[in-house]
Amino acid sequence: MTTETIMMIANIILKIINIFFVVYLIGYSTFLFLSVAVGSSELFKKKRQYRMMNAIQNNYFIPISIIVPAYNEEVTVTYTVKSLLALDYNVYEIIVVDDGSKDDTSKVMIDEFKMSPVRMPIHRQIRCQEEEYVYSVKIHNVNVTLIRKKNGGKADALNMGINASKYPYFICIDADSVLQYDSLKKIALPLLENENVVAVGGSVRPSNGAKIEGGHVVSYKLPRNMLASMQTLEYDRSFLASRILLDKFNGALIISGAFGLFQKKVVIDAGGYDPSTMGEDMELVVKIHEYCTANDISYLVKYATDAICWSQVPEKLRDLMKQRRRWHIGLFQSLWMHRHLAVNPKYGPVSFISYTYFLLYELLSPYIEVFGVLSVVMAFFLDMLNVRFALIFTGIYAIFGAVMSLTSFFARTQTLDLQLSFLDVLKAVGLCVFEVTILRSVLAYTRFFALFGYKKKKRNWGKIERKKIDFH
Repeated sequence: MTTETIMMIANIILKIINIFFVVYLIGYSTFLFLSVAVGSSELFKKKRQYRMMNAIQNNYFIPISIIVPAYNEEVTVTYTVKSLLALDYNVYEIIVVDDGSKDDTSKVMIDEFKMSPVRMPIHRQIRCQEEEYVYSVKIHNVNVTLIRKKNGGKADALNMGINASKYPYFICIDADSVLQYDSLKKIALPLLENENVVAVGGSVRPSNGAKIEGGHVVSYKLPRNMLASMQTLEYDRSFLASRILLDKFNGALIISGAFGLFQKKVVIDAGGYDPSTMGEDMELVVKIHEYCTANDISYLVKYATDAICWSQVPEKLRDLMKQRRRWHIGLFQSLWMHRHLAVNPKYGPVSFISYTYFLLYELLSPYIEVFGVLSVVMAFFLDMLNVRFALIFTGIYAIFGAVMSLTSFFARTQTLDLQLSFLDVLKAVGLCVFEVTILRSVLAYTRFFALFGYKKKKRNWGKIERKKIDFH
């Protein structure tokens, strides 16, 4: 084969690669733009509605069980429970499930709230590990229950909480998170608006930098830690982008494990949380879509944009990489376990839009990005790269991503009536480009290698450094 022939073949291959990436980036950019536009519009619409009327009357309350799975959370768990006791809601219970912690998670709960041991029969409708002991106390007419069980993973802890719960709906919330005083009202609102709602996702915002008193945010600023600040921008773009748009056609495939509400009967009938996965939150939602469709059940999975959960984000790069590795493995497991949803007319938009989006732009994106970088390197060495155009194109893409991040961030802060200082505004503007380029690249690297040898630790919670929550 002559050099001329090799160059011609290489040129054809690069042209095909170029076409693929143009279509791929146009698809992602269009989806991101529409998501942010629709999301911002929806947030401001919700804000106007709440200014004009009381969205939920005080005499309408759906009883809710709040389940808090905890593993080595002695630093944060009592603060989380205190925030839950400050909720403006009439009928709810709190169930903390200690999943065999190696620290004093149970002890600090028992000591802080002066809990007493109780004999509590637990009807196992979903399989889970055995309980070791149960403590309980009643505080301000709210039953607080602590269940210590053998270690089985987060999904197993949630299944225990479901088995122990007494109300028809339950909320799962992480033990390093706090809810705003009105979050329960707002996440329950879709249940009152439509009887077919089986699950509702809440909004998660980084608590780093927020001061919360009695469930109210009394002061807010971007975290001092640059990594946490960049995650704040990332979270707002993520929650504002895909989730509100997918909500428009019942296409949500994930409800954050940090804050989500579910109809207990549907979850039990669908089989509960799967302890074999690291992405139990997403896997459950995908399973609900599958179960309801297969059984001809009319259902809706909604997203409450103004039901806010404040959750700690990692401030160390090592911890962040552990977290994102776990998320990516969970994404892979969920999509693979339910791969028959792909290009399946039976599931409609859930298949053709939601599943395709998560497959192409979430699961496969780090591999596609690495392939793109290698293509650019190959084109450079073959003298087929227009360096000036490549730099301009990269710059435009970075600016576009930064603008989307800033739009999402300012839309969220404005609609939540959070006051930003001038320095915080400058900080957000300055960090947005770093978040889109540097942080994204680091996380792409993490996700790229996430699936290598994942089976060894596929059920490991992982240890991430926690700090005391600024809650009073």
